[in-house]
Amino acid sequence: MRTGFVLLITVLGAGAVGGLAYWHQSRAEPTAEAPAQQPEATPVVAGAVQNGPVPIYLRGVGTVIAYNNVVVRSQITGPLVKISFRQGETVHKGDLLAEIDPRPYQAQLDQAIANRDRDQAQIVNAQTNLDRYVPLQAKGFATGQLVDTQKAQVAQLEAMVKGDEAAIESARVNLSYTRLTAPLDGVTGIRQIDEGNIIHPTDANGLVDVTQIQPISLIFTLPETTFVEIQKEMAKGPVKVFAYSQDDKTKLDEGELLLIDNQINQTTGTIRLRATFPNRERLLWPGELINARLLLKTEPHGLTIAAGAVQQGPKGPYVYVIGADQSVQPRPIRVAQISEGQALIASGLKDKEQVVVDGQYKLQAGTHVRVLTGKAAEEANMQSAVEQAIP
Repeated sequence: MRTGFVLLITVLGAGAVGGLAYWHQSRAEPTAEAPAQQPEATPVVAGAVQNGPVPIYLRGVGTVIAYNNVVVRSQITGPLVKISFRQGETVHKGDLLAEIDPRPYQAQLDQAIANRDRDQAQIVNAQTNLDRYVPLQAKGFATGQLVDTQKAQVAQLEAMVKGDEAAIESARVNLSYTRLTAPLDGVTGIRQIDEGNIIHPTDANGLVDVTQIQPISLIFTLPETTFVEIQKEMAKGPVKVFAYSQDDKTKLDEGELLLIDNQINQTTGTIRLRATFPNRERLLWPGELINARLLLKTEPHGLTIAAGAVQQGPKGPYVYVIGADQSVQPRPIRVAQISEGQALIASGLKDKEQVVVDGQYKLQAGTHVRVLTGKAAEEANMQSAVEQAIP
């Protein structure tokens, strides 16, 4: 048994020595290594930095208001006998909207005319008597007192006729008030009183309100720090303002800046501005909340890239720039504005440089890329959107 144990130890020892010798031999005689494989290039969508004229906008939020708004009220009291407009329709200045019973006011006019005619007849009689008394006074057949009294009577009757003329004019004005007409071109609102009711000058809501929407106005705000620049541009000529929908995608109209409010709001640090728009298509409506873009100036040689190329990092915005060896490096930039899918670059890029527009989430400094074009680029954009949407 002792002899068998010694034999087992001898065999294991020989195996260990053989393995160690093989290990040293393999270390001492290196074999030919396989060539290193280059990492696969990451597919991305790229775009070049463009150089050209770029409009500079100041953006604000505003509320559309009517250019003019008038509540049609009655200036006399009476029953409404006729409604001549439909709610919400467009009316023109002078159009008949409603009519109040004119008969009492026509009667007042007729009475005033009759009073004037009576007093005019009395003047004729008094003047005739005066014409008789003057020659008689010269012959001594009439006293001076009689002549003076007759002159006074003529003057009194003439004054009465003037009063009658004023009463006639007043009656005519009141009679004209029985016809309620549109004070301007505009759109009627909801009717506040129906035919057959008594209308009064003191009615709070009147008959209806007429709103002028062509042209129309916009009140919007901008930071007070833009005040000086806007003043300078207004001194040069008309300043354009563009109205956009709340999602900032649909252009509603193009107008001009009318004025800057005469005070700065110290609480919010903003200034109020008013712009006017022709509103030919009636896409602007009173009370509508919209986005306003004030065209401050146009930069003749602005550098722009697709807005999707701009990434946000801890130190601010940056882009991935594609080098000559098709590798990317992040580069910090300063963005002046982003408008309509284009970013205006204030600094950090040069004309014609290539930047990654889509696929940045796969990249890091030094990553080699393969630029996709055409249909492949469109498919990559769609795939990128799907992958980024999955948490």
